[in-house]
Amino acid sequence: MKTLKDLGDLKGKRVLVRADFNVPLDGTTITDDGRIRAALPTIKALRADGAKVILMAHLGRPKGKVVPELSLAPVAKRLGELLGVDVPLAEDTYGQDAHAKVAAMNDGDVVLLQNVRFNPEETSKDEAERDAYAKKIAELGDVFVSDGFGVVHRAQGSNYSIAKFLPSAAGLLVEKEVKALSRATENPERPLTVVLGGSKVSDKLGVIENLLGSANRLVIGGGMVYTFLKAKGYEVGTSLLEEDQLETVKGYIQTAEKTGVELVLPTDIVVNAGFPAGDTPIAPEVVKADAIPADKMGLDIGPDSQKLFHDKIVDSKTVVWNGPMGVFEVAQFAEGTRAVAQGLVDATKAGAFTIVGGGDSASAVRNLGFPEDGFSHISTGGGASLEFLEGKELPGLKVLE
Repeated sequence: MKTLKDLGDLKGKRVLVRADFNVPLDGTTITDDGRIRAALPTIKALRADGAKVILMAHLGRPKGKVVPELSLAPVAKRLGELLGVDVPLAEDTYGQDAHAKVAAMNDGDVVLLQNVRFNPEETSKDEAERDAYAKKIAELGDVFVSDGFGVVHRAQGSNYSIAKFLPSAAGLLVEKEVKALSRATENPERPLTVVLGGSKVSDKLGVIENLLGSANRLVIGGGMVYTFLKAKGYEVGTSLLEEDQLETVKGYIQTAEKTGVELVLPTDIVVNAGFPAGDTPIAPEVVKADAIPADKMGLDIGPDSQKLFHDKIVDSKTVVWNGPMGVFEVAQFAEGTRAVAQGLVDATKAGAFTIVGGGDSASAVRNLGFPEDGFSHISTGGGASLEFLEGKELPGLKVLE
């Protein structure tokens, strides 16, 4: 994979950078700027080299239409604050205003183009249509740097097709992500423990299948665990359940037993009358994992499981975590996720290499107040990190070889 070093002298060059600024918003307020901060090393390195930095990114899913609420204006403002410079936002991605703002740049300046997903061609399945669009964006730059790890698992206009028209390389963030995730997939220090949570088993099928052959230990929590508990013959009440995955999960349990992979499931569960929303009262109750009442919903792992999961994580040399253990946004159901995060922090202190696998897990550790330097690596790409762990070829990386 080509990196910034392979691009040579960039002074005065117009460098198009695909970043991942898909940040959570409350109105126009960014509630977690982690992805913006993650892009700063590449932006600062390019500015230091005297490049003109032209940033591209998406926000939300506008589905090829201009949605004012998904403008990158809040990102331009926050980025300017973090860099200590003005970051103008172009009104379009490759049109008249984009060309005007790029033409006005001096060496070291930074400009942000408007949301690339306002253009239907960005995510088009028609390669010719996508290429024609990417060629228009390429006219704004001299070289292309791919630094949005959160989108490298997609072949889209601004992160894949554009590499056909300009000298291209990975930015510092993508380079860092690949090195970190490779440590977990290529000869990892053992024991290798993989902690999986989140709502659906179906989202993690490929990861489980791939890791059953390499991980020493799989720790399962979150909404997906109830399909595992049901597969073992337990009552799961009104908890999230994927009936169509029960046979698959039974197969995973059998494979783990045959291959000697330790499959760690919770021994107790925090239940409630229903999902904590609207008029549903919050009255948490701890029950055994094999005794969930028929009228209750599991929303977190219980205290015994919290200690179990924590201790299994600390007894590891490499840990990968993807997906919260419960509804961490509600304080009463956040303790399982907190225990897992604390386990990774304690494992890191003990010399283990720990990865927080993007998405909800990354948001959780920040929202729960954990220091980012408490982990070896916090990934910026939930879906991309999962597909990397599945062993899939990621088009946004392949195109940089």
